[in-house]
Amino acid sequence: MSKLRQMEVFVAVVEAGSFADAALQVGMSAVMVGRYIQSLEKALNTKLIQRTTRRQSVTGEGRLFYEESKIALEQIEFAFSRVEASTANPSGLLRVTAPMTLGSALIGPLVTEFMQLYPQVQIELILSNKVVDLYESSFDLGFRISELVDANLVSKPLPPYRMLICAAPKYLEKWQEPHTPEELYRHNILTHTSWNNRFAWPLKHGNKEVPWPERAVLKSNDGKVLLEAAIGGCGILMQPDFLVATALANGELVTIMNACLPEPKPVQMVYLRSKKSLPKLNAFVTFIMERLGLNGPPPAQGQG
Repeated sequence: MSKLRQMEVFVAVVEAGSFADAALQVGMSAVMVGRYIQSLEKALNTKLIQRTTRRQSVTGEGRLFYEESKIALEQIEFAFSRVEASTANPSGLLRVTAPMTLGSALIGPLVTEFMQLYPQVQIELILSNKVVDLYESSFDLGFRISELVDANLVSKPLPPYRMLICAAPKYLEKWQEPHTPEELYRHNILTHTSWNNRFAWPLKHGNKEVPWPERAVLKSNDGKVLLEAAIGGCGILMQPDFLVATALANGELVTIMNACLPEPKPVQMVYLRSKKSLPKLNAFVTFIMERLGLNGPPPAQGQG
């Protein structure tokens, strides 16, 4: 384990407040995070993190090491940024965070295209429905399903997140098609586990808002799992238009209850103002905007 990586993991643990949350930021399992901390404590011959079954706290030595590590990591980041900004060609590691479904179904395929155009840029794409603080993490760029954006972040509005309610024709042949939110409660429902108060998608019925049914035959934190279940005729699905587009075009799913759809939510691509001069970041931002039809034609193949 490199000392630099140990410092990165330790700083993430202190700032995130738990091994599990830190694991999302550094792109490894919580178990591996624990091994890094144990290795670091062994190397320093001192306890840095005190853990019980209920809470985690930083020791005095841990606080000192955190402050010094933070300074060292910021200096390293600054050194890399200076050199990267002085070069004309995009290169280096670009760390990106995105929500699960948006990231896997929309951003992931775009990342593959981007890497073909810019082979000297390495991408680390971490998917999580938790909002990652770009100031307190080592991520360069994030995608947010939100209206609220820190004024100190550069924000690029993307096409809104529009939901569609769908079912397989064979499901609707067996069960009477619902036309109101209340009728959904008599159906087999497929739902995403992240739909809590923050990510709720209330349906419209006249002047009222009706929540998506809590009881479901299948819950998952992966929209693609829910999509496959819907195509298989297991129930009624509500997922974003970009995820279900192919299944709709193929006739595997049909839309229902269009008058009851929830309001679309804004999507933002955000990054730190201090990093806006990095060629790798500029290339990625321009590419995403162009591929989503927001900024002129896409770059030609072979550009680097």
